Parts: sequence; structure tokens; C-alpha cells
Amino acid sequence: MLEFFKEPENWVAVAFVIFVAIMLYVGAHKKIIEALDHRSARIKAELDEARRLRDEAASLLADYQRKQREAEHEAEAIVADARAEAERVAAEARTKMEEFVARRTKLAEAKIGQAEAQALADVRAAAADAAVSAAEAILRDAARGKVADDLIAQGIADVKTKLN
Repeated sequence: MLEFFKEPENWVAVAFVIFVAIMLYVGAHKKIIEALDHRSARIKAELDEARRLRDEAASLLADYQRKQREAEHEAEAIVADARAEAERVAAEARTKMEEFVARRTKLAEAKIGQAEAQALADVRAAAADAAVSAAEAILRDAARGKVADDLIAQGIADVKTKLN
């Protein structure tokens, strides 16, 4: 057995067995397992926290994407409303312009009609005055005396009432 202790590998084996026995006696294996369990629990907690943060980030991303879609739809609705309002205002302006032109045309036609009526009345009055003057001149030449004067006055009055 002495030869057993001559080999350095054997001394290493004996020292290792003694070291392991001391470690078991002191309870190092329990402390190592406990440290590993604590480390495992800490890693699990970190993984759970990372998973929770990832889920929260995914939720926030989905929320912001939903808000972006809503904002895009709202912007499209605003643009559509603005276009519809612009078309409505343009149609309203077109209608008002047409009504304005129609009123102005009617007013111009009425003024033209009044001017025509006035011109016709002026022509009739001038014709009546000319006819009265001509009749007066003819009757003066044809009739003389008081009878002629009465006839002329009566004729002038009749012509004036009929023509005016």
C-alpha cells in the first residue's frame, strides 16, 4: 500500500475526497444549491419582468397604431367634409349669381319697358300737339268769326282728351 502514496495522482485523489468530505460536513452543497436557486429565481423574475414589459410595449404599440388609424380616418373625414363644404359653397354662390343676374335682367327689361312706354307716350303727345296745331291752323283758315273760334276750342279739347 505504500506504493499507493508514491504516485502524485493518488495524493490528488485523497485530497479531493477529503475536500469533498469537509464541504459536505460544512454544508457547502446546501449553500451552493441555495445560491443557484436564488440565481434561478432572480433570472425567472427578470424574464417575467421582461415578458411583462414586452407585453406592455406591444399593448402600447397596438394602441398607438389604433390611434394613428383613427387620426387618419378623422383626417380623411375632415378633408371630405371640407370638399363637400367647398362644393356646397360653390353651388350656393353659383345659385346666388344666377339669381342676381336674373334679377338684374328683369330690372333692365322693366326699365326698357318703361322707357319704351315713356317714348311711346312722348311720341303720342307730340303727335297730338302736332295734330292739334295742324287742325287749329286749318280751321282758322277755313272758318272765321265766333263760330270758328268755338269749333276750334271744342275740337282742340276733344283731341287732347282722346290722345292723352
